[in-house]
Amino acid sequence: MSDSPQGIFSGLTVLSLEQATVLPYLTYRFAQDGVRVIRLEHPKMCDPNRLIGEPFREGEKKMNSYFFAVNCGKEALTLNLKDPRARELLLRLIVELDVDVFATNQLPKNYEPLGIDFATLSEAKPDLIWLGITGFGPDSNEAAYDPILQARGGLMDLTGEAGHDPQVVGIPLPDMGTSEHAYGQVMKALYERALTGLGSRIDMAMIDSTASWLTQPITMARTFGRTMTRRGNTHEFFGPVSVFPSSDGYVYIALGNDVQWQRLLAVPGFEGMADPAYETNAGRIVDMAELNKKLAAVTATFSTAQLLGTFREATIPIADVQNVHQVCEDPAIAPKLLHSVDPVTGFEVTLAPPPVRTPFLEASGGMMKFPPRLGEHNEAIFGGALGLSGEELAALAADGAI
Repeated sequence: MSDSPQGIFSGLTVLSLEQATVLPYLTYRFAQDGVRVIRLEHPKMCDPNRLIGEPFREGEKKMNSYFFAVNCGKEALTLNLKDPRARELLLRLIVELDVDVFATNQLPKNYEPLGIDFATLSEAKPDLIWLGITGFGPDSNEAAYDPILQARGGLMDLTGEAGHDPQVVGIPLPDMGTSEHAYGQVMKALYERALTGLGSRIDMAMIDSTASWLTQPITMARTFGRTMTRRGNTHEFFGPVSVFPSSDGYVYIALGNDVQWQRLLAVPGFEGMADPAYETNAGRIVDMAELNKKLAAVTATFSTAQLLGTFREATIPIADVQNVHQVCEDPAIAPKLLHSVDPVTGFEVTLAPPPVRTPFLEASGGMMKFPPRLGEHNEAIFGGALGLSGEELAALAADGAI
């Protein structure tokens, strides 16, 4: 293993023609591993997420708040790939920067016209790993955003209160789920390349990723004829599982077996919940609505702190329902939050914790480079790495090629 903070990822480069969330989140995950990530954008029609939310400081454009969460740790170039000179620069970047992974979430119909198709790029660099993320596969040009996938992929019908409207999930699961699945596919491709020396093409469809999460719903519906739909805060197969009131808020209680039910009955104040009909999970599920009412009447007589203390001591799964600020202050989360500071203004960004604290993040103390401004690294990379003169860069910029 390399002695650098990146470890095995030292020297890897990802070049990504990216926008929105699904691909930027994937490359952000690579940046957390210490991979060099360079994002490509059109010089005029930049990533729309740069324009969403409020500017982080007065007078600075295309650096709005929504862009920050998944774009730290990257470099940024601009290329207008409709210009043949820009397409030539792309090929030079692939070869001269020894790019390991090229990724895009453009519609497939744009692959060849922009010169980003697998055949063109792999001809220039045969060991290149090429990744295309689409909504519905490489043969479809149907527009796709996360809520469209949530609706078509079944997530909305499973989310919300029974008898009420379908709801979107609180986070963009199709976006981020596809990113995580693509992360695994790229890692497999890197391993295959290490063994064979060969590059590969990966096509990742958001609909495939979304439907893959429907494990129990699909099997129960198609094999066992069970109607699977939204049920609010309860669980279809286990009980009691729901949100319950305390005297000063709410808690979520989730019992997964009969042993935990007996533990609940042993908690002082809950003895009255004993009923032969509730001794098994099957009995509790049959009478779930009435059981939850009875349990809510008891939990409401205790404070949230009392319930958390006694249930955790009894090893009964329970949690208080925290808002985002409270999550950030939770002792299990607070030390793992990441941060980024603008070297120009000193403005600091707080970032969500990574799924795993990588060697790179340990070495950096949880600090990541500030999100790149549009085209921030044009001079350093086109000029420094590719050797273009200031005059050439100025001419390309004036013509809108970069």
